[in-house]
Amino acid sequence: MLYDVAIVGAGLAGLVAACELVDAKKKVLLVDQEPENSMGGQAYWSFGGIFLVNSPEQRRLGIKDSKELAWQDWQGTAGFDRLEDEDSWAFKWAKAYVEFAAGEKYEWLKSLGIKFFPVVGWAERGGSLAGGHGNSVPRFHIVWGTGPGIVKPFVDKVNKAIKDGFIDFKPRHRVDEFIQHEGKIGGISGTILAESYASRGEKSSRIGIGEFTYEAKAVIVASGGIGANFDLVRKNWPQRLGTPPKNMVCGVPAYVDGRMLEITEHAGGRIVNRDRMWHYTEGLRNWDPIWPNHGIRILPGPSSLWFDAEGNRFSAPNFPGFDTLSTLEAIQKTGHEYSWFILTEKIIEKEFALSGSEQNPDLTNKSIGEVLKRILPGPPAPIQAFKEHGEDFVIADNLKELVDGMNKLAGNELLNFMKIKEQIMARDREMDNKFTKDLQVNAIHGARNYIGDKLVRVAKPHKILDPHNWPLIAVRLNILTRKTLGGLQTNLDGAVLGIDGQPVPGLFAAGEVSGFGGGGVHGYRSLEGTFVGGCLFSGRQVGRYLAKRE
Repeated sequence: MLYDVAIVGAGLAGLVAACELVDAKKKVLLVDQEPENSMGGQAYWSFGGIFLVNSPEQRRLGIKDSKELAWQDWQGTAGFDRLEDEDSWAFKWAKAYVEFAAGEKYEWLKSLGIKFFPVVGWAERGGSLAGGHGNSVPRFHIVWGTGPGIVKPFVDKVNKAIKDGFIDFKPRHRVDEFIQHEGKIGGISGTILAESYASRGEKSSRIGIGEFTYEAKAVIVASGGIGANFDLVRKNWPQRLGTPPKNMVCGVPAYVDGRMLEITEHAGGRIVNRDRMWHYTEGLRNWDPIWPNHGIRILPGPSSLWFDAEGNRFSAPNFPGFDTLSTLEAIQKTGHEYSWFILTEKIIEKEFALSGSEQNPDLTNKSIGEVLKRILPGPPAPIQAFKEHGEDFVIADNLKELVDGMNKLAGNELLNFMKIKEQIMARDREMDNKFTKDLQVNAIHGARNYIGDKLVRVAKPHKILDPHNWPLIAVRLNILTRKTLGGLQTNLDGAVLGIDGQPVPGLFAAGEVSGFGGGGVHGYRSLEGTFVGGCLFSGRQVGRYLAKRE
């Protein structure tokens, strides 16, 4: 049969597009190389952060936000510098997205039954000038239910459409090429993979047992990025971030392989901003992995002291939670592929959170009682588990023992006890007053002026070397791969553009494969809470456009 639209990828962007199409009674084919239980893709594993502007949650906390301030922050963060070419559509997508985040996004999500945790987080705080990188105010809205809570309304609607006959869903179908008729994309073909009993997120087999061909009036590519394809990450690694790391941990499941980027490029689509990517600097090796080389990111508050592999404290803006890519660049320029946090028990119990729905069972399971336990002494259970079982943690009753343990863990003698001690003592002397020349200490005091940070996110300022605040904790931080910021260039309808700047007939894209819109809506950097939102917005845009098309 001839489908109205074929969608490649059953992640969040593909599901959102499918939901818009079935509202218009379109006949949709949805294919994915993973088993049926992976519907929702990478978004399922997310912490569930959503970028919103001037939301009711912000206003209740006394946060004064506006579209103008958000657009200032977005431009200062993105640093668009290819406006005549690769950034031409990305800039338009960015402006449209900020208007969406400041406008109908909140009510749209609310209409789907999505609710938010009442305390708004402050991610990517910047650390430079007002017009530079970072969020001027807290905008990180955590979905009640985290990633599964975002995915559920769309999965439920798609499953109903499958039962009602509007969607044909075919898992374990890997697209290898597009069908083309006289220069127009007219369908998809590929390999039927053997049935897999892998659990969600686990690596599934790629054994082929057959072939398929399906025709469609239009095809949407919604296949995700390249984060699990380390060869492709290194190939596209920008010189500005130093030498590509030899050792990284993987923040996404193995199916985030980037295959469809090359396949779409061969069909005439243009890939732009290949050198833009978003990888985290606070990665832990998961002691209980789900996918190969599974990494978990620490979402840090601002108080941990951050040292490079040789024991030099990082300077502004390279403080925890301030400027991810600046810190990544600084780490890579040291010639080493890891860095260290040094902190106290008081800091870890209040300031450490872990990215991922499975690392936040209280929020994911919508348990108010379990969430309230976060205010009790001691770190939350998932963080305590990493302290006890994670290979990247060192815990000690004095600084000498801590530094010796750090050297033992790293397998070298790069850290000098006296050098570390002198830097921490200098910082501790600054704690005697509420004013200071230490910019990180200033940032801690400033953060606690925000009620959300003071209540649940930023520890009361204290001296690291005061034994009353011990045990001391050191955490080895690995580079963790995550997001592709470049991708297929698309116009505001989601149509994939060719090298000549014109739409490739019948070909569309949404989500991370399109750089979350336009081939790079984030520019060089993210404001956080924008990846899931980019999938929502780009899937909605292309779905609504094709829903109106005959």
